[in-house]
Amino acid sequence: MTDAARRAIAHLYPYSPMSTKPHLLVVEDEIKVAAALKKGLETQAYAVDVANDGREGKRLLGVNRYDLVILDVNLPFVSGLELAEYARSKNDRLPILMLTALDTTTDKVQGFDAGADDYLAKPFAFAELFARVKALLRRAVPAEPDPVLAFADLELDRLGKVARRQGLTIELTAREFALLEYFMRNAGRVLSRADIAEQVWDIGFDTGTNVIDVYVNYLRNKIDKPFATKLIHTAVGMGYVLKEK
Repeated sequence: MTDAARRAIAHLYPYSPMSTKPHLLVVEDEIKVAAALKKGLETQAYAVDVANDGREGKRLLGVNRYDLVILDVNLPFVSGLELAEYARSKNDRLPILMLTALDTTTDKVQGFDAGADDYLAKPFAFAELFARVKALLRRAVPAEPDPVLAFADLELDRLGKVARRQGLTIELTAREFALLEYFMRNAGRVLSRADIAEQVWDIGFDTGTNVIDVYVNYLRNKIDKPFATKLIHTAVGMGYVLKEK
């Protein structure tokens, strides 16, 4: 196909696989905020679709392929949490950024449990939004499936999305799974909360949140509490480490 033909197709179908622009979906019910997001993101060379309610967002997710989704939480008809779960069911590698005024630890945990990769509270600076979008897109490059990870009597099946310890299957949420994978890939190394925030959540470390401690506790309750030997240990003043004593 000639370059002229490619340009003609890109003009008629700007979101075709031939387009080099990342295709983003913004779901935001505040019209002015949605318009500002679209304008700002387009200055960064992104192609942007906008939906002003969760129902329209779900429809667009069903018919288009997106490289990243930005969601408000409080949306008409279908909530942002429901929409995140739907988006994740369609594509488990699709980056999802929650953009909302709800910024308590409970709100963030609910968002991450629903499938969000990152969480940015309103009001926000566009420079930070752009940085987070770039980071999420950078990490979304498909990777070859890794083999089952193993440490001590613990196994992590990346294809089956489950953990096993002493032959027992342990069901994990998407966020718990990502956290345990990071621990297992760095067994024996003390991981600070900042390390975990950057590598598992793709967020700048916020000293005012205890989301990471909450999830470490969730993980301990599942992979440590039922067993005699504990694997996740606290390094006082430094962070956490996966190791055998």
